[in-house]
Amino acid sequence: MMPLSCRRCGTAVLVKKNSLAQTSVQWNGDSSGCPVFAERRASEPGAPAVIPTCPQLRDSIEDAVRSGLLPVPAP
Repeated sequence: MMPLSCRRCGTAVLVKKNSLAQTSVQWNGDSSGCPVFAERRASEPGAPAVIPTCPQLRDSIEDAVRSGLLPVPAP
C-alpha cells in the first residue's frame, strides 16, 4: 500500500490498486479531518456511520493513477 493525501483536505490514507476497477483504501486514523464526511455527519445526524467514499479522495486517487504515481498491475 502506498501513502496518498487528499488534494482537498490533506487527509492521509494508504492506497493500493489491484486493478483499474478495484481500489483498497486504509485510513491512517479516523476520518474526522475529511470535510465531506464532516458535512454528512452534520447534515444527516441519523446517517449510517460508514460512508462509502469521499469523491475528492477518489479524484485524488484517480489523478495519482493517471500521473503514474499509483501503479496499477497489468491484467
